[in-house]
Parts: sequence; C-alpha cells; structure tokens
Amino acid sequence: MRTWALISIIVFGTQFATAETTPPPPVVAAKPAESALSLKEKLKALTAKSTKVHSDNLIFDLPVTYNAKVSKWIAYFQGRGNKWFREWIQRSYKYMPFIQEELRKANLPADLAYMVMIESGFAPNAVSHASAVGPWQFIEATGSRYGLEKNWWLDERRDLKKSTLAAIRYLKDLYAEFGSWYLVAASYNMGENGLRRQITKYGSKDYWTLIKLKALPAETQEYVPKILAAMLITKAPNLYGFRDLERMDPLEYEIVSVPGGTDLGPLADHLGITRKSLKDLNAELYLGYIPRQVENHFIRVPKGAARLTSNFAHDQRKVALE
Repeated sequence: MRTWALISIIVFGTQFATAETTPPPPVVAAKPAESALSLKEKLKALTAKSTKVHSDNLIFDLPVTYNAKVSKWIAYFQGRGNKWFREWIQRSYKYMPFIQEELRKANLPADLAYMVMIESGFAPNAVSHASAVGPWQFIEATGSRYGLEKNWWLDERRDLKKSTLAAIRYLKDLYAEFGSWYLVAASYNMGENGLRRQITKYGSKDYWTLIKLKALPAETQEYVPKILAAMLITKAPNLYGFRDLERMDPLEYEIVSVPGGTDLGPLADHLGITRKSLKDLNAELYLGYIPRQVENHFIRVPKGAARLTSNFAHDQRKVALE
C-alpha cells in the first residue's frame, strides 16, 4: 500500500514540510496557537497532559493546509456550528473506523473518510437540495454508474458499505485523472466535467490557485477547507474545546438472508432493539420492508442476532404460507 504523506502544513504563511515521501515519519497538526507556543510545542504539551489523545489519531495521510479558509471553518465549527458538529464527532466513533478500513483495503488515504462527515454527517438517509442521497451523497446518475441500484423499494446509495465501495471506485477514477486529493474532493463536489473545463480554461491543476482565480463555484471553494477543518478538530477534539464527548461503539453487524415480506419494525421488536437502529443498519430499504415478490434479501442485524433473525424470518414465512 502506498502511504500518502503530509505534503504541507501552512500556518500563517510558514511552510514546515514540503516534500511527499513514501512513507514519512508521522506528522501531526493542530490549531495554530494564539500564544507564543509553536504548533508543535502546543500539540506536544496537549499530548503529554492528556491520556485520551491517541497518537495514531494524529497521523495524517492527506495533505494538510492551514490558511484563512480552514481557520474560518474551524471557528465556525467551534462556534455557531458547535452543536451539530459535536454530534458529527460522536457519530464518527461509530462509522469512521468502518469507512477508513474499507479505504485502507483499497489502498486509499483513510482520511478521505472525512468527506463523509462533511457530505452527510454520517446520516444514512441524508438528502441534499440536489437530490444527492446517502452517506456519500451520490446523485442517481453517478450512483448508477458505479453500481448502486435504485428502485421503488431499494436505494443502495443509503447503504454504508455499498456506497463506500462505490465511492472508492469513483475516487480512484478521479485521482487517476486529476492526480491531487484536493482536486479529487473538488471534482466530487462540483462534478468532474465542470472541473475539467476550468482546469483547461485557467491552465492550473492547483486547488488554491483555482480558488484565487475564482474558477470554482462558491460551494467548492469551501469544500476542501471544511474537510480539513473537520479532520483537524476530530483528530484532537480536546484541543478545540470539544470535551466530554459520547463515544459511540464502532459499527458491528452480522449479515443474514431473509425472505420477501420481512418487515424491519416487527423484526426489531423481536430482537429487542429500537426500530430506528435496525432501519439505520438497513437504510437501503427505505420503505422499511422487503416486498413479498422478492424471494430473499440480505440484511444487517446487530452482532449476535443472526440466529434470532433467521428463526423470526422462518416463522414469518411459515405463517404466510399457511
């Protein structure tokens, strides 16, 4: 696996690292100190004082730039956006390990998972004003191009694993064309055709240069800074004032085949879990059930519940046949 190093950390115009290596020593980044402490000194002090900060969380495998745009979004997430960003961090403990593991298996930077944080806040049923759906916010055409099925009862864009695997294929294609993770993110946000035209028009493949030239839509100009701000805060939340966070358990599940006609609501009652939790696990079933005309379908249930689910499905099928 190729490890992508920290290309640069820019704080108040000072560049600390300029070369991409394979692989580099671990590099850390944090909010620039308002006092005389340097960035490295402040982070070192924080790590020494807190046993809650894990060193592996402070390693970046995406380029990290700190500038006015990133600083603006850090301030926003700390201020007006504090309430919902806190919820996003808490959800990240549940979903981030799963997404990052899939990215690592595909030899992609694990920190691309922060795109999901900005796209949807890890909400499986998120829908944008442009009708993008799911954790990775696929529009229907792109989802279909990368193998995500949608019909009247099923929308695989809402499925965390299926959408993550589709996103991985998409991100690989984007990187093969643009060769920059910032441009990959920009093209994911605005569409590769639009970015391709702007690169040709302005003769630059540098994200920040394209911003200065006003070559990118306003939303795309803020997209990468949002990702960087989210990444910096979430890797060291104490440093940015996010304390006493509720750490959700990492996502774990079992897969079981159930027959058509299975309704997630009664199944959740049978398993002794909330209906919402089972629906979130199976967000692709956006009607909450499998149609009777479908022979069978694989669903996710909490770890340890596969046998109970199979028994329930068998009993339901038996009643239906009678």
